Amino acid sequence: MNGVYVVIPAFNEEKKIGQVVQDVLQHGYSNIIVVDDGSEDATGTVAKTAGAIAITHRLNRGKGAATRTGIVAASQFGANVVVTIDGDGQHFPSDIPSLIEPIMRGECDVVLGYRPFVQSSMPWHKITHNVIANGVTAMYAGIRVKDSQSGLRAYSNRACQLLDTKSDSYEYESEIIHLIAVHKLSFQEVPISVAYTEYSKNKIHKQNISNGIKTVYKMIFNRLS
Repeated sequence: MNGVYVVIPAFNEEKKIGQVVQDVLQHGYSNIIVVDDGSEDATGTVAKTAGAIAITHRLNRGKGAATRTGIVAASQFGANVVVTIDGDGQHFPSDIPSLIEPIMRGECDVVLGYRPFVQSSMPWHKITHNVIANGVTAMYAGIRVKDSQSGLRAYSNRACQLLDTKSDSYEYESEIIHLIAVHKLSFQEVPISVAYTEYSKNKIHKQNISNGIKTVYKMIFNRLS
């Protein structure tokens, strides 16, 4: 779909990134940017072979930095709408239309996907982390959202220009919420599906309890500083 760019930050995702790119293509979105965030495997090569534009960070800088690189690139390519989606296959490209339609209709500048916080869909430790992160994000950002840590989101071109993020790691997701409030951007929230496979749950760089504590600490520190 012309004007819609899908940005996929990825680190050591050679086993999944090809299928993720192909799934996005099969749903009609041909403008795909994969940001290989200093992977130690063939993530970038696999993504390019699958049909994506591959941008490589020479060093691993973090999900926030990779997402920011992709959004900047999409804006330079002339994107009207930018969708961000994780590279491990947990998100469904079939949810993209519900994210981009409110922006294309001019109803808002940002659409946030929110996941079901139920144990049948999400591991208990992730439910716990996300509930805590939602509370801290509300304090940090000044607005409350249903899922402050979801990586499946959509932004208008205007939002991409205004959301000048600084965070490189997982606190990036919460910084976006803060900047939505700062710039008084209109936003909507839509339900999305999610699939937690053994592969995604075992990724050591994912948002686990340890990383979650670090994320919450950084958000609190940023709020108080």
